[in-house]
Order: sequence, then C-alpha cells, then structure tokens
Amino acid sequence: MRNFQMKRVTLAALTAIFATGLVSISPARAAEAETEMKHVDWTFDGPFGHFDRAQLQRGFKVYQEVCSACHSMNLVAIRTLGQEGGPEFTEAEVKAIAATYTISKDIDENGDVIDRPGKPSDHFPAPFANENAARASNGGALPPDFSVLAKARHGNADYIYSIVTGYEEPPADMTMRTGMHYNTAFHGNQIAMAQPIDDGAVTYDDGTEETLDQYAQDVAAFLYWTAEPKLEARNRTGFKVILFLILFAGLLYFTKKKLWRDVEH
Repeated sequence: MRNFQMKRVTLAALTAIFATGLVSISPARAAEAETEMKHVDWTFDGPFGHFDRAQLQRGFKVYQEVCSACHSMNLVAIRTLGQEGGPEFTEAEVKAIAATYTISKDIDENGDVIDRPGKPSDHFPAPFANENAARASNGGALPPDFSVLAKARHGNADYIYSIVTGYEEPPADMTMRTGMHYNTAFHGNQIAMAQPIDDGAVTYDDGTEETLDQYAQDVAAFLYWTAEPKLEARNRTGFKVILFLILFAGLLYFTKKKLWRDVEH
C-alpha cells in the first residue's frame, strides 16, 4: 500500500512538472513562430567561404558610428582589424582607429586611474562604465556585447540582418509595452532597442549605396567576422585535411589490393 501511494505521489509530481513545462514552453514557441528570419547569400557561407574586405571595412564603420554608442566588443583587440582574413586595414589606419578611443585603465604614481589614447593592443572599450550605467541609459535594458553575438544567436549573421531590417509599425491588435518597439525578427516582436539606423545615416567612401538594407548586411558581416576571425584559415585547413584524407584512402586501397592480390578469397 505504501509503495502504491509513493507511485501515485511520483506520478502526480511528474504530471505537474510536465504541465508546468508545457505552460512555460508554449509562449516561447508561440513567440518563435511569430518571428521572421531573412536570409542573405553571404560570401562567407559554405566550406569555401571568404570575407569581402570592403564589406568588413564598411561594417566596421557602421559599428563605430552607430552601434558602439551602446554595444561593447570587449573580446576584440583593435589590432585584429589589420590581420589577414579580416578588414585588413593598414598599420597606420589601425593606429589611427585606436587613437580615436580613450582608454581608462592605466595607473599613475599616485594610484589614480588616468586616461590615454588607445593603442592597437587595446581591446575595444565599453561605452559605459558598468552594467548599471548601461541599463540606466537604455531604459533598464542591457545592450549585449557584440564580440561573438553573431555566433551566439540562432541564424548567425542572418539574425543580425533580420533584427536591423525588422522594424515595423505594430499590428493594430497588439499591445506594446512601455519603451518597446515592434520588430518582426525578435522573439515576442517587442524589443527595447529603437531602430538604430536608417537610409543615409552613414557615409560610405567607396560609393556603395547608403541604404538601411546595405548597412544591415555590412554590419552583420563585420560582426560575423568578430565572432569567427579565423574562418578563412579554418576553411583552408579543412580543405587540405579533406584532400589528404582522400589521397590517404586511395593509398590504403591500392596497398590493400597489392598485399592481398595473391591470396584466394
């Protein structure tokens, strides 16, 4: 009898957990079903993918002039802007870019923190002193760090492109929370970030069209590079490994044929 009661209690607990799971999961699935993920034919897709240097440089300009006001890239060193497989700015350009930032981490002889111009060895500084300052400036929302955002979100670069181009007027029957903005790509369709950029907001020096769609593609490509800076080298290594395995398999096959050719099967 005692075992029977324990089984009933266990079954009731499992039923409650399962029911709770359904309750908590269903809204998430419903929100996910409402999102609209757009796809772009990126140059870096596939095993032979590569980055467009001009696009990465344009994407960095969009980040620097628009996104960096709220979003940090704490894991990215400024010097990587000049590395092979990236934007490939010249050494002088990288130094000039670094000098536009103010770094507050050196200590003087009195133990006080002093400001200095940035150096290529520095990482991109955060726009806010701490998390509380970031939330206070953004209505309580914490802007995510951009270092690896493109790999941390489902859809990767497509996700970023979809978010930037996904702002619309909310449906008439939808109640928007205070301070939120309607976005077709964001889960739940309500996002704290206002539309960050529009046509003509950033001037391109290479004559590329200055449209919202182009800005979104360029910054998404740049942020994918920050998350995968060794993509081209990895693709080249992968191709060499596959080629070696094919040749090695061929050698093994012919070796096997030679060793066993005089043996009856």
